[in-house]
Amino acid sequence: MNAATSAARLRILPRTLAVRLGLILLAGLLLAQALSVALLFHERRVTTSAMMLTNLEEDAAVSVALLERLSPSERAQWLPRLQRRTYRYLLRSAQPGRPLDNERARRVTALIGDALGRRYALRPRAVSASPERYEVELTLADGQPLTMEVTPAPLPLAQWLPWMLLAQATLLLGCAWLAVRLATRPLARLADAAERLDLGGTRSVPVPHAPREVAAAARALNALQARIAAHVAERTRILAAISHDLQTPITRMRLRLEALDASDAQARLLEDVTRLGQLVKEGVDYARSGSATNSPMLRVDLQAFLASVAGDYQDGGRAVHTGERLDARVRTRPQVLRRIVQNLVDNALLYGGGSASLHLRQARDGAIRIDVEDRGPGIPEDALEDVLQPFHRLETSRGRTTGGTGLGLAIAQQLAGTLGATLALTNRSGGGLRATLILLPRDDSEV
Repeated sequence: MNAATSAARLRILPRTLAVRLGLILLAGLLLAQALSVALLFHERRVTTSAMMLTNLEEDAAVSVALLERLSPSERAQWLPRLQRRTYRYLLRSAQPGRPLDNERARRVTALIGDALGRRYALRPRAVSASPERYEVELTLADGQPLTMEVTPAPLPLAQWLPWMLLAQATLLLGCAWLAVRLATRPLARLADAAERLDLGGTRSVPVPHAPREVAAAARALNALQARIAAHVAERTRILAAISHDLQTPITRMRLRLEALDASDAQARLLEDVTRLGQLVKEGVDYARSGSATNSPMLRVDLQAFLASVAGDYQDGGRAVHTGERLDARVRTRPQVLRRIVQNLVDNALLYGGGSASLHLRQARDGAIRIDVEDRGPGIPEDALEDVLQPFHRLETSRGRTTGGTGLGLAIAQQLAGTLGATLALTNRSGGGLRATLILLPRDDSEV
């Protein structure tokens, strides 16, 4: 089997574990149900055949002997009394037909001959195939023809049996659904907890009351989170120590440069030293942003929150305004959210023409969107994902003269991850960039 065939077969399979388990359980249960029903009907067919042969063997001799002793005028009155569900007696010759073509018909004929002691010449004929019907003709002692019409038929089904089978199938479906739910619900909760993995290590993944394997996976995830948190904390400490150690020589260099005579060279060197200090500061901020989960979770009125952010910029003479009002509240970390929005606004002011607008929108799935828009040159479509990477800068539109370090959007994206949010960039129609922060609703029980 080649790789293409394997891939095609995998695409046919359902994508979710719940559907796969449900189909497997349902198929197995329905197959077992079908096998049980097949065995039931086979047993009924065998029982029906045995009952018919036994009754026919016992009844044929008595019925024929009775008809022999009755007068021709009395025989017609007794025929209804001798009739059974699968055979009856007729005072006529057998209808035209063909020789018997199945083993059961020949066995019934032989049984009738044995019951009558081989005293009569039997003339069997198959007169109908659907429904199956054959007639066995003999001649009584006074010369009157007598025909036994045999119509094999299974035992009639009780009216409640189909409803019982339907109820059983419904019960099987319910059991399959419950089994799949019990098996996959802990996995879904574990996956949801893994998506909200706290790099700071302040919130562990709860070990669910679930099967042993799921609980073991939760404990392993907690151990992994602890190792990641230790690694992040160590990286932050190293960068903080480097930043602290660099502050003194950077300050000393600035003082020495300021003591020199004013010149173009001195100005360029001062600019480089300033940029170096900013790069060190933002590098530490980026390292710390991965574990920015120490602030408390609060329910925030987002409209008032954005108005407060815009007001701070307006007090400084910056052109930042909010759009239409929307009553939206979400449980989040306000300090982290403010840092994200401020980074996006700073990016818009720096590269988007000196103005920015904040808009609050609610999606159909309940998610809250915060859009930070500008009317700058935008970003090439093939670079929208790249600019979210640390230290990535667009040289054609964001040169070093602007003072950018390429960390503002990267910090915003990493902080968004700590909130369980998503940051996306799109170009606006008519020019400009839109940075969208998507906040998913949280339950009050989440911490």
